[in-house]
Amino acid sequence: MKEAKANGQYQQTQQHQNGGHLSPFKFAKLLDPEASWDKDQLGDVLHWIRQGVALVCGLLWGAVPLVGGIWFVLFLALSTGIIYGYYAMILKVDEEEFGGHGALLQEGLFASTTLFLLAWVLVYSLGHF
Repeated sequence: MKEAKANGQYQQTQQHQNGGHLSPFKFAKLLDPEASWDKDQLGDVLHWIRQGVALVCGLLWGAVPLVGGIWFVLFLALSTGIIYGYYAMILKVDEEEFGGHGALLQEGLFASTTLFLLAWVLVYSLGHF
């Protein structure tokens, strides 16, 4: 309870110092293994990285044109590998603090799969039929 109250006071202080706005996210933190992360921040970053990978792969797979389930499995493996590499090798976070590998690897998986399939099918259908 005290921690939440202290966090709220800190945010109010930051808002006051920044003209009523929360301090901006520092992009340098994305590659800093010494940076501290809370569960929500890391989850958001992993989610949006996965969305970017999904959009790029979906557009590429549709434009090439690739068909078949092997490409879907390749996307899942590529997306999961990038996320794992990011949090384990670049950020070097202790995954147990964030719920383990399963929780971190699931972050944004459903939404990115949907975006990937949507982009893939749309680009393939519009470009090749």
